[in-house]
Amino acid sequence: MTVVERLLVGGDWVEAADGRTSPTFDPSTGGQLATFSEAGAEDVEDAVAAARHALSAAAWRGLTPDARGRLLWRVAELLERDAEELAELETRDVGQPIAMSRGVNVVLAAQVFRYYAGWATKLEGKLSSVSVPGTLHYTRREPVGVCALITPWNFPLAIAAWKLAPALATGNTVVLKPAEQTPLSTLRLGALCLEAGIPAGVVNVLTGGPEVGQALVAHRDVDKVSFTGSTEVGQQIVAAAAADLKRVSLELGGKAPSIITRDADIDAAVVGNLQGALFNTGQACGAYTRFYVDRARVDEFTEKIAAASTTLPMGRPLDPATVLGPLISQEQLDRVAGYVRSGVDQGAQLVAGGDRASGPGLDDGYFFTPTVFTGVGDDMTIAREEIFGPVLSIFAYDDVDEVVARANDSDFGLASVIWTRDLVTAHTLAERICAGTVFVNQLPLIDPGAPWGGFGLSGWGREMGTFALDEFTETKGVWVNLAS
Repeated sequence: MTVVERLLVGGDWVEAADGRTSPTFDPSTGGQLATFSEAGAEDVEDAVAAARHALSAAAWRGLTPDARGRLLWRVAELLERDAEELAELETRDVGQPIAMSRGVNVVLAAQVFRYYAGWATKLEGKLSSVSVPGTLHYTRREPVGVCALITPWNFPLAIAAWKLAPALATGNTVVLKPAEQTPLSTLRLGALCLEAGIPAGVVNVLTGGPEVGQALVAHRDVDKVSFTGSTEVGQQIVAAAAADLKRVSLELGGKAPSIITRDADIDAAVVGNLQGALFNTGQACGAYTRFYVDRARVDEFTEKIAAASTTLPMGRPLDPATVLGPLISQEQLDRVAGYVRSGVDQGAQLVAGGDRASGPGLDDGYFFTPTVFTGVGDDMTIAREEIFGPVLSIFAYDDVDEVVARANDSDFGLASVIWTRDLVTAHTLAERICAGTVFVNQLPLIDPGAPWGGFGLSGWGREMGTFALDEFTETKGVWVNLAS
């Protein structure tokens, strides 16, 4: 594996000003993959200054919308050209099964750039019907400015793409900061942006720990922060951004409820819920985690999903047959194990899994068995807090009003799912569930044309679709006196 040591600042690949580096590891083996530069305060200053300069430079600001869209389209082409390399890079760095990296995340990254390439020529203002005689009023959509894009470790390439593409389509410049656990695919994305012809300084990439993100949030020349990650860090960003009232959008934690009605196809619900809970080994904010099953079907559902969970192939992520890879780190493995212990201690019944996985190819990595609890109380820790691992909690319910109240009894409101054969039930429940996205009889999918974001402690704002254009633009009103 090529050693990665440099930051992308102002179109150049440079070492950290103080020379610091850190390693990144393969979660499936614990072995070191590469070394990356640890950005410091001076590097943050340089990157923000480069982005600020590029924002008004003719090479970027002077581009026509069509030319800007062509650049984004070219990035999509390069992502597809290097798809296999990117998928392997993502899999090694994240521990994500290669089937997901190859078939979902790299594909989505390219789709997002193509989608927003088309929007570059469609950013329209409007003529306002003001009641002032002899006056013309119209609005313009303009870039927010310099944007700090801070991404998590679970889907680094895809999430970087769905922040970066709308930011560029609307004419902003960016400093992109990946999680310190998974910097490799984001650095490669920065290189593809340069190759596509995006002008120097428009896209900058800083690698390093939390202090890099903190410095970007606090920087007076950063106009906007887009963050995906934990709710706790999101709250810290809001507090820090208040000093200069910079724009903030947040996609944070989740605790997605899955409602399985009496008339649901239980076999389909078992397969869909298992996949929806365990994709990326449960390390996803939209993963299904709380399963509310009609009491008449709960025993059947529990028996079938517990049995199915033990059949999923677990192994090295580069094996195409692998469904369950490792957790990202020893720290995350310990966190998940701690939640499992709390479930047992608080009285939930463990019916599958519950411990670190072992066996050929597993002993050196951070593998954890799929874990299923039943008899879970609504106030138990595993029912309230985001675990970010392969842990499923099953609850029984008796009527619709009860299950709606219990599903909504959460600080989070990112995603949810309903399993039913009745369209009236599907639409009625979809209206009543407090979540940014409601899925019906399907996996938790993301598409460039559909909004993604949550209620409550799941964040502020929406990504994807036209909604992301609102996040990265300011509306300016222009008044013209026609009477003089």
